[in-house]
Amino acid sequence: MDNISKPADYISNNSGFCFADTPITDFDTAYDNALAVPTTASYISAWEEKAPAFRARWPSSQLDLAYGMGTRNRYDMFLPDQTPKGTLVFIHGGYWRRFDKSYFSHLARGALEQGWQVAIPSYTLAPDVRITDIVAEMAAAINHICKAGEGPIALAGHSAGGHLVSRLACADTALSAEVQARLCHVTSISGVHDLRPILKLEINADIRLDPEEALAQSPALLEPLADLAFSCIVGADELPEFVRQSGVLANIWSGFGIDTGSWQVKGRHHFDIIDDLQKGNAALTLHILGIETLS
Repeated sequence: MDNISKPADYISNNSGFCFADTPITDFDTAYDNALAVPTTASYISAWEEKAPAFRARWPSSQLDLAYGMGTRNRYDMFLPDQTPKGTLVFIHGGYWRRFDKSYFSHLARGALEQGWQVAIPSYTLAPDVRITDIVAEMAAAINHICKAGEGPIALAGHSAGGHLVSRLACADTALSAEVQARLCHVTSISGVHDLRPILKLEINADIRLDPEEALAQSPALLEPLADLAFSCIVGADELPEFVRQSGVLANIWSGFGIDTGSWQVKGRHHFDIIDDLQKGNAALTLHILGIETLS
């Protein structure tokens, strides 16, 4: 990636050290993004309006394509007006329990403006499956989406999607050799990278995480792919645990000699951190595509 000065709103957090003032006594509150952002419902309502409107306006789209046999093993592909320069796969969040591809179509706009094609897959949700199963579905989706294409591949995910792209960037990944060879950049946006705190949350009744799976599916406890370009982006106004989770992974993975870093974005919280993906000239869009760096 070309070296440029980072935008003023992006604060390097490469040390990875972010300590709470006091020990966590209420883990549910520490990880409850909806509680932390009083206007959460308005953001979800906006997604429900913007995403279908974007699909209706964008003529070059292929909707509800299958990558597997499951009911939710579907993806939408949005094509630019030219031969695609590369492929971005964006994986949505929702604590592995909510949402699908239909909420996030509008986030394809920025990469499309840069001439990239954008795929947004859905996956089976907890409690119907476990996190291990979702990771496997996303590997299958990416392998399917990218098998016939050419050019670089960028992966980005938000929240639970941030965890999923990070997990797929680990050395034991199920991504095909062909995908790995074309992988130019992986970006976790507000991701959870050490799953062990999830064991303490009430929502784990749905997620059904156990200690063994938490260890096996935590990117921060695993090795990254060699020669990986990987970034963690988080809103500076997010919950302290999400800021910590972002910094910790970049800090640990830097010890493996890969191209990695962590940045906090001033004035952004868990739900508006992804808004800039709608803009082709936004620092976030350019960074996840590997066009420009933040440092």
